[in-house]
Amino acid sequence: MDIRDFLSPSCDLLALGEPTHLEPAFPLIRNDLLVRLVDLGFRSVALETDRVAALAVDDYVRGGGGTLDGVMREGFSPGFGELDGNRRLVAWLREHNEHLPPADRVAFHGFDAPIEMMSAPSPLRHLDHVRAYLGLDVDLAALAGDDERWSRTEAIMDPNESVGATPEADRLRVIADDLLVTLHARAPELIAATSRAAWTRAEVHLTAGLGLLRYHRQSAEHVERATRVSRQLGVRDALMARNLLDIRAAETGRGPTLVFAQNLHLQRNPSRWHLGGMDLCWSSAGSIVGALVGERYAFVAGSLGRSAALGLGEPDPDTYEGALQHAVTGWGLVRAHDVAPARTRTDTTPAQGYFPLDRPTLDGADAVLHVTGR
Repeated sequence: MDIRDFLSPSCDLLALGEPTHLEPAFPLIRNDLLVRLVDLGFRSVALETDRVAALAVDDYVRGGGGTLDGVMREGFSPGFGELDGNRRLVAWLREHNEHLPPADRVAFHGFDAPIEMMSAPSPLRHLDHVRAYLGLDVDLAALAGDDERWSRTEAIMDPNESVGATPEADRLRVIADDLLVTLHARAPELIAATSRAAWTRAEVHLTAGLGLLRYHRQSAEHVERATRVSRQLGVRDALMARNLLDIRAAETGRGPTLVFAQNLHLQRNPSRWHLGGMDLCWSSAGSIVGALVGERYAFVAGSLGRSAALGLGEPDPDTYEGALQHAVTGWGLVRAHDVAPARTRTDTTPAQGYFPLDRPTLDGADAVLHVTGR
């Protein structure tokens, strides 16, 4: 099956999932598919990485200054800049775009919030970027205080240690909302005085700052632990969804976007995760975007048979992955509705970060990208 076989004319967000971040085959296959998709008119790629940091990568791949080493170090969420597949992607984009007119260059986007599982930074840097762009004299630093009180693990994991419900955080949220209104109200003069790109960069920073304030506010909620963590995950994916919609708005008229992330963020069905004795459930970014844009969104679920990198063995033949092992050589695409009912795989460990296929995920997918592994 070819990637073109299930792309409808209305699709402008093609979401390619991976079942784990630790198998290097998936980013490499993504890169190969992107080359084909660019020939079909795709003009952007969006990865599960910090949207603000990714602005530096986009500048670089579209002909800006800097070095490959520099953007890999500064332009990705922690750990993702070290992946060989991501480095090859950035290098290819730079080379591909080198002699093309601006309208035809392939853009690079991050669509994640600047949030990690166990920490989230202060919103100060993002809000202060917008304050400076607007030329306002507001002392945000005094309200935000020390960055560490926001970013430490306890501030996310323990509501008693969270900054998110303090009077200072509430005041920052009001100011950030005012900044958003001002940014839009003054858009004509600001764009004329700077550029549309500078205005958009300010909006991206402000979106990130507001997202951090919302995430920290959720982290301050005194509710049952599993409910609290599920809501935190839901806030993050809601922010991802908002970013994807904004990216598509920015890319309108240039061609579709390839999106790449963990299956849990892209699937159409509710995401579930058993973690530390908690059963977590939330709406993924894919389920949100899919509900809002309909057939414009297509989802390819990533599937993995075995992996030396993960220490993952051959799947049992009565599992979804076991059946796909016999249908695919190396790697390949299979229509999701052609995958027969089977058992959900259980031979994985939490350290592998691997989420096996299940029936709800397949029922909400358009296709499966299965890697047999080695």
